[in-house]
Amino acid sequence: MDTQPSHPWQVMYPPLQRHDHGWLDVGDGHQVYWEACGNPAGAPALFLHGGPGAGCTESDRRWFDPTHYRIVLMDQRGAGRSRPHRELQANSLQHLIGDIDALRQHLNIERWLIFGGSWGATLALAYAQGQPQRVSALVLRGVFLATAAEREWLYAPTGIARLRPAQWQRLIAKLPLAQSPHPDPNLNSDLVDACFRQLHCGQRTTELEAARGWLQWEQDLMEQEASEPQIDEVLQIGTSIDNNAKYKDNDEDAVLAPAHIGLHYARHAYFLEERQLLAQAARLQGIPGVIVQGRDDQVTPPAAAIALHHAWPGSLLRLVDGAGH
Repeated sequence: MDTQPSHPWQVMYPPLQRHDHGWLDVGDGHQVYWEACGNPAGAPALFLHGGPGAGCTESDRRWFDPTHYRIVLMDQRGAGRSRPHRELQANSLQHLIGDIDALRQHLNIERWLIFGGSWGATLALAYAQGQPQRVSALVLRGVFLATAAEREWLYAPTGIARLRPAQWQRLIAKLPLAQSPHPDPNLNSDLVDACFRQLHCGQRTTELEAARGWLQWEQDLMEQEASEPQIDEVLQIGTSIDNNAKYKDNDEDAVLAPAHIGLHYARHAYFLEERQLLAQAARLQGIPGVIVQGRDDQVTPPAAAIALHHAWPGSLLRLVDGAGH
Protein backbone atom coordinates (compact mmCIF):
# COMPACT_ATOMS: atom_id res chain seq x y z
CA MET A 1 0.00 0.00 0.00
CA ASP A 2 1.23 3.48 -0.83
CA THR A 3 1.80 5.24 2.47
CA GLN A 4 2.39 8.68 1.01
CA PRO A 5 -0.36 11.31 0.87
CA SER A 6 -2.03 10.87 -2.54
CA HIS A 7 -2.24 14.58 -3.27
CA PRO A 8 0.06 17.51 -2.41
CA TRP A 9 -2.78 19.09 -0.41
CA GLN A 10 -3.70 15.90 1.45
CA VAL A 11 -2.46 16.41 4.98
CA MET A 12 -3.17 12.94 6.40
CA TYR A 13 -1.86 9.50 5.49
CA PRO A 14 -4.20 6.69 4.36
CA PRO A 15 -6.24 4.75 6.96
CA LEU A 16 -4.40 2.01 8.81
CA GLN A 17 -5.22 -0.66 11.36
CA ARG A 18 -3.89 -0.93 14.89
CA HIS A 19 -1.53 -3.82 15.57
CA ASP A 20 -1.70 -3.69 19.36
CA HIS A 21 -3.98 -2.24 22.05
CA GLY A 22 -4.96 -2.58 25.68
CA TRP A 23 -6.03 -0.93 28.90
CA LEU A 24 -3.37 0.24 31.35
CA ASP A 25 -4.23 0.38 35.04
CA VAL A 26 -2.96 3.79 36.19
CA GLY A 27 -4.40 3.70 39.71
CA ASP A 28 -7.28 5.58 41.36
CA GLY A 29 -9.66 3.11 39.71
CA HIS A 30 -8.76 4.31 36.21
CA GLN A 31 -7.72 2.24 33.20
CA VAL A 32 -6.59 4.20 30.15
CA TYR A 33 -7.08 2.76 26.68
CA TRP A 34 -4.11 2.77 24.32
CA GLU A 35 -3.38 1.45 20.85
CA ALA A 36 -0.38 1.22 18.55
CA CYS A 37 -0.10 1.19 14.77
CA GLY A 38 2.43 1.93 12.07
CA ASN A 39 5.98 0.52 12.24
CA PRO A 40 6.53 -1.45 15.50
CA ALA A 41 10.28 -0.80 15.17
CA GLY A 42 9.87 2.83 14.15
CA ALA A 43 10.48 6.10 15.96
CA PRO A 44 7.99 6.31 18.87
CA ALA A 45 5.33 9.03 18.60
CA LEU A 46 2.36 9.73 20.86
CA PHE A 47 -0.85 11.45 19.75
CA LEU A 48 -2.74 13.44 22.42
CA HIS A 49 -6.38 14.18 21.68
CA GLY A 50 -8.21 17.40 22.39
CA GLY A 51 -11.28 18.35 24.32
CA PRO A 52 -10.64 17.70 27.14
CA GLY A 53 -12.77 14.56 26.87
CA ALA A 54 -12.89 14.08 23.10
CA GLY A 55 -11.12 10.72 22.88
CA CYS A 56 -9.13 9.44 19.91
CA THR A 57 -10.56 8.48 16.53
CA GLU A 58 -9.30 6.21 13.76
CA SER A 59 -8.39 9.27 11.72
CA ASP A 60 -5.94 10.36 14.43
CA ARG A 61 -3.71 7.45 13.42
CA ARG A 62 -3.20 9.16 10.07
CA TRP A 63 -1.11 12.16 11.16
CA PHE A 64 2.12 10.14 11.01
CA ASP A 65 4.05 8.34 8.28
CA PRO A 66 3.32 4.72 9.26
CA THR A 67 6.52 3.44 7.65
CA HIS A 68 8.65 5.66 9.90
CA TYR A 69 6.75 5.96 13.19
CA ARG A 70 5.61 3.62 15.93
CA ILE A 71 2.31 5.46 16.45
CA VAL A 72 0.72 5.37 19.90
CA LEU A 73 -2.68 6.82 20.79
CA MET A 74 -4.17 7.11 24.28
CA ASP A 75 -7.67 8.00 25.45
CA GLN A 76 -7.29 10.26 28.47
CA ARG A 77 -8.96 9.45 31.81
CA GLY A 78 -12.72 9.18 31.49
CA ALA A 79 -12.64 9.79 27.72
CA GLY A 80 -13.13 7.56 24.70
CA ARG A 81 -12.63 3.91 25.60
CA SER A 82 -10.88 4.54 28.92
CA ARG A 83 -12.60 3.17 32.01
CA PRO A 84 -14.64 4.16 33.95
CA HIS A 85 -16.19 6.40 31.32
CA ARG A 86 -16.68 10.12 32.21
CA GLU A 87 -15.20 9.63 35.68
CA LEU A 88 -14.14 12.96 37.24
CA GLN A 89 -12.56 11.70 40.45
CA ALA A 90 -8.75 11.67 40.29
CA ASN A 91 -8.97 13.31 36.88
CA SER A 92 -6.70 16.34 36.50
CA LEU A 93 -3.87 17.58 34.32
CA GLN A 94 -1.36 16.18 36.80
CA HIS A 95 -3.00 12.75 36.64
CA LEU A 96 -2.87 12.80 32.83
CA ILE A 97 0.83 13.68 32.87
CA GLY A 98 1.44 10.68 35.11
CA ASP A 99 -0.61 8.45 32.82
CA ILE A 100 1.44 9.45 29.78
CA ASP A 101 4.67 8.50 31.50
CA ALA A 102 3.18 5.28 32.87
CA LEU A 103 2.24 4.31 29.31
CA ARG A 104 5.73 5.19 28.08
CA GLN A 105 7.23 2.83 30.65
CA HIS A 106 4.64 0.14 29.91
CA LEU A 107 5.63 0.21 26.23
CA ASN A 108 9.37 0.29 27.02
CA ILE A 109 9.87 3.60 25.24
CA GLU A 110 12.82 5.75 26.30
CA ARG A 111 11.84 8.97 24.51
CA TRP A 112 9.06 9.85 22.11
CA LEU A 113 7.77 12.58 19.87
CA ILE A 114 4.58 14.16 21.24
CA PHE A 115 1.92 15.55 18.89
CA GLY A 116 -1.13 17.45 20.09
CA GLY A 117 -3.59 20.08 18.97
CA SER A 118 -5.71 22.49 21.01
CA TRP A 119 -6.11 20.86 24.46
CA GLY A 120 -3.78 18.15 23.20
CA ALA A 121 -1.13 20.85 22.72
CA THR A 122 -1.73 22.05 26.28
CA LEU A 123 -1.20 18.56 27.66
CA ALA A 124 1.83 17.97 25.44
CA LEU A 125 3.47 21.15 26.73
CA ALA A 126 2.74 20.31 30.36
CA TYR A 127 4.17 16.80 29.96
CA ALA A 128 7.27 18.01 28.12
CA GLN A 129 7.96 20.67 30.75
CA GLY A 130 7.66 18.06 33.50
CA GLN A 131 9.56 15.29 31.71
CA PRO A 132 11.83 17.01 29.14
CA GLN A 133 14.28 14.10 29.15
CA ARG A 134 11.48 11.83 27.83
CA VAL A 135 10.53 13.98 24.82
CA SER A 136 12.43 13.71 21.55
CA ALA A 137 10.39 16.42 19.78
CA LEU A 138 7.10 18.33 19.95
CA VAL A 139 4.61 19.08 17.18
CA LEU A 140 1.83 21.41 18.29
CA ARG A 141 -1.24 22.69 16.44
CA GLY A 142 -3.70 25.41 17.49
CA VAL A 143 -1.93 26.27 20.73
CA PHE A 144 -4.04 26.76 23.88
CA LEU A 145 -2.20 27.93 27.02
CA ALA A 146 -5.31 28.05 29.27
CA THR A 147 -4.67 31.62 30.40
CA ALA A 148 -7.43 33.77 31.88
CA ALA A 149 -7.67 35.78 28.65
CA GLU A 150 -8.13 32.62 26.60
CA ARG A 151 -10.79 31.26 28.95
CA GLU A 152 -12.66 34.56 28.92
CA TRP A 153 -12.63 34.50 25.12
CA LEU A 154 -14.51 31.21 25.25
CA TYR A 155 -16.83 31.73 28.23
CA ALA A 156 -17.51 35.47 28.53
CA PRO A 157 -20.00 37.55 26.55
CA THR A 158 -17.20 39.96 25.64
CA GLY A 159 -15.28 37.20 23.82
CA ILE A 160 -16.22 35.08 20.86
CA ALA A 161 -19.86 35.36 21.95
CA ARG A 162 -19.89 38.76 20.21
CA LEU A 163 -19.22 36.93 16.93
CA ARG A 164 -21.84 34.25 17.70
CA PRO A 165 -24.63 36.25 19.43
CA ALA A 166 -27.50 33.96 18.43
CA GLN A 167 -25.58 30.85 19.47
CA TRP A 168 -24.58 32.46 22.77
CA GLN A 169 -28.18 33.35 23.56
CA ARG A 170 -29.27 29.82 22.71
CA LEU A 171 -26.72 28.47 25.20
CA ILE A 172 -27.48 30.75 28.16
CA ALA A 173 -31.23 30.36 27.66
CA LYS A 174 -30.82 26.75 28.86
CA LEU A 175 -29.13 27.72 32.12
CA PRO A 176 -30.78 28.24 35.54
CA LEU A 177 -29.33 31.75 35.86
CA ALA A 178 -30.96 32.75 32.59
CA GLN A 179 -34.35 31.72 33.98
CA SER A 180 -34.25 34.04 37.01
CA PRO A 181 -36.63 37.05 37.19
CA HIS A 182 -33.73 39.37 36.37
CA PRO A 183 -31.34 37.28 34.29
CA ASP A 184 -27.83 38.60 33.88
CA PRO A 185 -27.15 38.85 30.13
CA ASN A 186 -23.44 39.11 30.83
CA LEU A 187 -22.74 35.67 32.26
CA ASN A 188 -19.03 34.95 32.18
CA SER A 189 -17.36 32.86 34.89
CA ASP A 190 -20.86 31.87 36.03
CA LEU A 191 -21.44 30.19 32.69
CA VAL A 192 -19.22 27.19 33.40
CA ASP A 193 -20.60 26.68 36.91
CA ALA A 194 -24.18 27.00 35.70
CA CYS A 195 -23.61 24.43 32.96
CA PHE A 196 -21.85 22.11 35.41
CA ARG A 197 -24.71 22.33 37.95
CA GLN A 198 -27.25 21.62 35.24
CA LEU A 199 -25.21 18.64 34.09
CA HIS A 200 -25.23 17.18 37.63
CA CYS A 201 -28.79 18.00 38.70
CA GLY A 202 -29.92 14.36 38.88
CA GLN A 203 -32.58 14.66 36.19
CA ARG A 204 -31.51 12.76 33.09
CA THR A 205 -33.49 14.84 30.60
CA THR A 206 -32.13 18.11 31.99
CA GLU A 207 -28.60 16.75 32.10
CA LEU A 208 -28.76 15.64 28.48
CA GLU A 209 -30.14 19.01 27.43
CA ALA A 210 -27.27 20.77 29.22
CA ALA A 211 -24.68 18.46 27.66
CA ARG A 212 -26.10 18.93 24.18
CA GLY A 213 -26.17 22.70 24.70
CA TRP A 214 -22.54 22.77 25.78
CA LEU A 215 -21.37 20.58 22.91
CA GLN A 216 -23.42 22.58 20.45
CA TRP A 217 -21.68 25.74 21.70
CA GLU A 218 -18.32 24.07 21.10
CA GLN A 219 -19.36 23.18 17.56
CA ASP A 220 -20.69 26.71 17.02
CA LEU A 221 -17.21 28.03 17.85
CA MET A 222 -15.80 26.06 14.94
CA GLU A 223 -18.01 27.78 12.41
CA GLN A 224 -16.32 30.38 10.21
CA GLU A 225 -19.38 32.31 9.02
CA ALA A 226 -19.12 35.06 11.64
CA SER A 227 -17.38 38.33 10.85
CA GLU A 228 -13.70 38.55 11.64
CA PRO A 229 -12.74 40.16 14.97
CA GLN A 230 -10.42 43.12 15.14
CA ILE A 231 -6.76 42.14 15.16
CA ASP A 232 -6.09 43.69 18.58
CA GLU A 233 -8.83 41.48 20.01
CA VAL A 234 -7.52 38.36 18.31
CA LEU A 235 -4.04 38.86 19.70
CA GLN A 236 -5.28 38.55 23.27
CA ILE A 237 -7.24 35.35 23.05
CA GLY A 238 -7.60 31.61 22.44
CA THR A 239 -9.44 28.53 23.71
CA SER A 240 -9.28 24.77 24.07
CA ILE A 241 -12.00 23.44 21.84
CA ASP A 242 -11.08 20.59 19.56
CA ASN A 243 -13.53 19.21 17.02
CA ASN A 244 -11.83 15.84 16.48
CA ALA A 245 -14.59 13.72 18.03
CA LYS A 246 -18.12 14.42 16.83
CA TYR A 247 -20.77 13.34 19.30
CA LYS A 248 -23.79 11.33 18.21
CA ASP A 249 -26.98 12.93 19.42
CA ASN A 250 -28.67 9.54 19.87
CA ASP A 251 -25.85 8.15 22.02
CA GLU A 252 -26.50 9.53 25.50
CA ASP A 253 -23.18 8.48 27.00
CA ALA A 254 -21.27 9.91 24.04
CA VAL A 255 -23.04 13.21 24.68
CA LEU A 256 -22.53 13.27 28.43
CA ALA A 257 -18.87 12.20 28.62
CA PRO A 258 -17.16 15.06 26.73
CA ALA A 259 -19.42 17.63 28.40
CA HIS A 260 -18.69 16.22 31.88
CA ILE A 261 -14.93 16.20 31.37
CA GLY A 262 -14.73 19.46 29.43
CA LEU A 263 -16.68 21.39 32.08
CA HIS A 264 -14.72 19.71 34.88
CA TYR A 265 -11.44 20.98 33.45
CA ALA A 266 -12.82 24.42 32.62
CA ARG A 267 -14.10 24.84 36.22
CA HIS A 268 -10.58 24.20 37.49
CA ALA A 269 -8.83 26.50 34.99
CA TYR A 270 -7.41 23.34 33.41
CA PHE A 271 -5.39 22.71 36.60
CA LEU A 272 -2.76 25.26 35.60
CA GLU A 273 -1.45 28.37 37.30
CA GLU A 274 -1.91 31.58 35.33
CA ARG A 275 0.60 31.69 32.44
CA GLN A 276 2.33 28.59 33.82
CA LEU A 277 3.14 27.09 30.42
CA LEU A 278 4.79 30.32 29.29
CA ALA A 279 6.69 30.79 32.55
CA GLN A 280 8.13 27.28 32.29
CA ALA A 281 8.81 27.32 28.54
CA ALA A 282 12.58 27.54 29.12
CA ARG A 283 12.41 23.91 30.29
CA LEU A 284 11.82 22.99 26.64
CA GLN A 285 15.24 24.24 25.57
CA GLY A 286 16.96 21.54 23.57
CA ILE A 287 13.70 19.87 22.51
CA PRO A 288 13.07 20.37 18.78
CA GLY A 289 9.61 21.74 18.22
CA VAL A 290 7.28 22.97 15.51
CA ILE A 291 4.19 25.09 16.18
CA VAL A 292 1.60 25.10 13.38
CA GLN A 293 -1.00 27.84 13.73
CA GLY A 294 -3.78 29.01 11.43
CA ARG A 295 -3.78 32.78 10.94
CA ASP A 296 -7.59 32.74 10.78
CA ASP A 297 -8.10 30.51 13.81
CA GLN A 298 -10.91 32.11 15.83
CA VAL A 299 -10.95 29.33 18.44
CA THR A 300 -7.29 29.44 19.39
CA PRO A 301 -6.15 32.69 17.73
CA PRO A 302 -2.45 33.17 16.95
CA ALA A 303 -1.50 35.14 20.08
CA ALA A 304 -0.86 32.06 22.20
CA ALA A 305 1.26 30.36 19.54
CA ILE A 306 3.30 33.52 19.00
CA ALA A 307 3.85 34.00 22.74
CA LEU A 308 4.94 30.38 23.12
CA HIS A 309 7.34 30.66 20.20
CA HIS A 310 9.03 33.69 21.76
CA ALA A 311 9.30 31.93 25.15
CA TRP A 312 10.52 28.58 23.78
CA PRO A 313 14.18 28.66 22.68
CA GLY A 314 14.72 27.00 19.32
CA SER A 315 11.07 26.48 18.39
CA LEU A 316 9.81 26.95 14.84
CA LEU A 317 6.53 28.76 14.19
CA ARG A 318 4.53 28.14 11.01
CA LEU A 319 1.61 30.56 10.53
CA VAL A 320 -0.66 29.16 7.83
CA ASP A 321 -2.55 31.66 5.69
CA GLY A 322 -6.26 30.99 5.28
CA ALA A 323 -6.29 28.23 7.93
CA GLY A 324 -8.58 28.09 10.96
CA HIS A 325 -8.60 25.72 13.90
